[in-house]
Amino acid sequence: MSFYNAMKSYPSGDIEAFIRNVRPDDVSRVLSKSRLEPLDYLTLLSPQASSFIEDMAQKAHEITIRQFGKTILLYTPMYLSDHCVNHCLYCGFNANIAMDRSRLDSDAVDREARVISKTGLKHILILTGESRLHSSPEYLADCVDRLSAYFTSIAIEVYPLDTDEYTLLIQRGVDGLTLYQETYNDVLYDRLHVRGPKKNYRYRLDAPERGCAAGIRSVNIGALLGLDTFYRETFLTGLHAFYLQRAYPQVDISVSFPRMRPHAGSFSPECPVSDREMVQAVTALRLFMPRAGITLSTRETAEFRDNILPLGITRMSAGSCTQVGGRSNQDAATGQFEISDERSVEEMADALRRRGYQPVYKDWEPIVGSADAVSSVMTFRNAKVIENVAV
Repeated sequence: MSFYNAMKSYPSGDIEAFIRNVRPDDVSRVLSKSRLEPLDYLTLLSPQASSFIEDMAQKAHEITIRQFGKTILLYTPMYLSDHCVNHCLYCGFNANIAMDRSRLDSDAVDREARVISKTGLKHILILTGESRLHSSPEYLADCVDRLSAYFTSIAIEVYPLDTDEYTLLIQRGVDGLTLYQETYNDVLYDRLHVRGPKKNYRYRLDAPERGCAAGIRSVNIGALLGLDTFYRETFLTGLHAFYLQRAYPQVDISVSFPRMRPHAGSFSPECPVSDREMVQAVTALRLFMPRAGITLSTRETAEFRDNILPLGITRMSAGSCTQVGGRSNQDAATGQFEISDERSVEEMADALRRRGYQPVYKDWEPIVGSADAVSSVMTFRNAKVIENVAV
C-alpha cells in the first residue's frame, strides 16, 4: 500500500477549485457534523472558514479535553550529527553551507543524555542530518542502547529507512518516528531538493508506512509550512495522517505543524503562514481527527504556544537545542534553525501548570508478558474541563 495513490486522487487543480467554491453555509454545515470526511476537513481550511475560527476553536477545545484531558506530553530533541549529503535549498544543514560539522561519540552521547535527564524528561527525540556514512543505522542503534539507560521513550527524526532498518531500531528500543515530507507538492519537492538521496520523493513519502509496518508505536508526520500554499500542505498532511490511522489503528498517529524559521543560508519561504492560519490548521485537524496527537515545537514563540495550547495541542517540546551536543558543549556548531521559545523544561512545566494543565514527563511503560509478546499501556491524566476557555 502507499499513501501516494490516495493523495493523487486529489489533484492540485481540484483542491484549488474546491477551496474557491466554499461558501459560509458549507462551513456551517461541516461544523454541525460529529464526524468529518476529507472534503469536510478541506472546507475548514478554506479562506471562508477563517471567519468561523472562534467556533472551530471552541469545538476543538472540547474534543481535545474529552479525548486527552488537560495533559501535555513534554519531550526534547537531541542532535547526534549534522553531517548531511543533501542539497536542500531551505535547510540549515544543506551540504553546500560551509560550517563546522560534528557527530557525537559514545562518551558525548552520555554527557548530553545526563544533562537532559536531569530535567526529569523521559521522552527524547534524536535527530541527524542525512549521511549514512556518519549516521548509519548501526550507529543509531548503538546510540539508542546508551540512551535507553536515561529515557523511557526514544523517537527518531532521521533520514528515511528501509523496513528492516526500522525493525532493527525498534528492537533496540526506538518507539517513535517523526518524519516530515517537507512538501507534498512533488514538482516543488523536486526543485527544492537539488541533489542527494532526499530527492527521492516516493521513498520519503512511504517511510512512515514502513515504520508502521515494522511495528513502531507512534508516528508523527508534517509538512514544512511556508514552502507551498497553506491549505494544500495542511490538507495533504491531514489526509496522510488519516490514511495511516485507518491502515494501522494500533499505531499512535500525530501531526506537527512546523513553520519555516531563520537558519544558515538565504532561503525565504514563498508562502509564509500567519498565526491565524496556524490556529485554523490545528483546530481543523482536531475536528477531522479527534484521536490524533498534535505537536507544537519551540519553532513557535512562547506567547503563541501558550495561546494555542487549549485548541488541540497534546505534545510540546521544551528546553530545545538544535546544535549537536549543544547542551553539554557551549562551543557547539551552528544549529539547524533558530529556536523561538527558549524556556527551560522547568519553566515550560510551570507555565502549563499555571494554565491548569499537567505536564507529563512519562506517559507509558512497556509490559513484557512473554519472550515474544510485548504490549504497552498508555496512562492518561484527565483533568476538569475549563468552563469558559478564551479562544
